[in-house]
Amino acid sequence: MYKTKRFSAISLFSRFLSVGVINTAIHWLSFFALTHFGHGQAQSNLIAFIIAVTFSFFANGKFTFKTNVSLGRYITFTTFMGALAYSFGSIADFWELHELVTLVLFSGTSLVVGFLFSKYVVFKQV
Repeated sequence: MYKTKRFSAISLFSRFLSVGVINTAIHWLSFFALTHFGHGQAQSNLIAFIIAVTFSFFANGKFTFKTNVSLGRYITFTTFMGALAYSFGSIADFWELHELVTLVLFSGTSLVVGFLFSKYVVFKQV
């Protein structure tokens, strides 16, 4: 039984990672476009995140966790992860970090935190 649960967790994370690759591309392209047009990193990271998270939420709900999506779950996920995105952007603005550093740090952190938050809070199976 342990191997089944372990395999299941690895399979689940693999699907989450697949969606995350596409989500990251959407986020990065949006972020660079927004900063290119003069927006600060905090605002750009938040807006880019909202664009990407909409895709990610629905794809993970259906493909990764195979559960129903709802407005409540969407709001819970986007509020939590949006706060994380904005926080990273604010810190980057304060420390005047290069945009690529912001994106790499946020992407890595949001992958792990987003998976755990999705699995145990947003898409938790009762």
